[in-house]
Amino acid sequence: MSEYPVYAPLVTPFTPADTVDVDALASLVDSVESRGVDGVVPCGTTGEFASLADEEYGRVVEATVDAASGTVVTGVSDTSVAGVRSKVALATDAGCDAVLLTGPYFHTENATGGTEAFLREAVADAPVPVYLYNLPAYVGVRLEPATVRSLAEDRVIDGIKDSSGDVEYLLTLVRATPPEFEVFCGYDSVLVPALTGGITGGINALANVVPEVFDVTTSALADGDVERAVRLSQAAIAPLFEQCSTHGFAPATKAGAAARGFIDSTAVRPPLVDLDDGAQEDVAAAVEDALTVVDTS
Repeated sequence: MSEYPVYAPLVTPFTPADTVDVDALASLVDSVESRGVDGVVPCGTTGEFASLADEEYGRVVEATVDAASGTVVTGVSDTSVAGVRSKVALATDAGCDAVLLTGPYFHTENATGGTEAFLREAVADAPVPVYLYNLPAYVGVRLEPATVRSLAEDRVIDGIKDSSGDVEYLLTLVRATPPEFEVFCGYDSVLVPALTGGITGGINALANVVPEVFDVTTSALADGDVERAVRLSQAAIAPLFEQCSTHGFAPATKAGAAARGFIDSTAVRPPLVDLDDGAQEDVAAAVEDALTVVDTS
């Protein structure tokens, strides 16, 4: 495991017939692992988990575990306690190393403590490590540091991924939780400043596209070359991340992965919309620029 581990939250490739392409998924896992990521995360936001049928969800999890040689952390988010518990059981049976879940994202709490109660019940006695996922832009509710601290101190959870982009929130979590608690940044463009502030690592969508950029960047930090890490973040990661912000993370990430030859199809499922040719060209150009920065830095 790297000093600053980075995991790729995998896209879910689809065939022309709109079925899960397990062969392309296996190829993607091999592509990112061979270029330096420490683990993979199927069935997260970038993986369009909310657009997968139950049977498809199981196929994605099993195919990922079969293909992966590193850590597999599976997304188990659901609107119900029973749904989360069912996914935890499936992920565990498939051989996943840990699970990742958001707070409830349809019925949110109507009184203080509702989110914490949901999370405690949903992952009670989970047989693998549990990581929370703070994603207020999609879920509608922020996981408050006090809630995270309470769950961490009671050993209900083992870590958290935050995709808010708020570095101060990340650093607050580092200060508020036990030393062994792991804090991961999911907002690619602020990974480096967050790492210098003491977080554990990253779970970053662009690791589907330019995993070697993250490997080189975190290695620079581990070697004490903060200046190079910052330069790579600003010149390689940030411009590509801006393309994702502009065009949508799953569609743009798939376009980038396809530009690298990691997957064949860029298709996403409604309500997401495939990128037009111009947008795909913009993403591909940003990918090439990012790789050039690494080669010349």
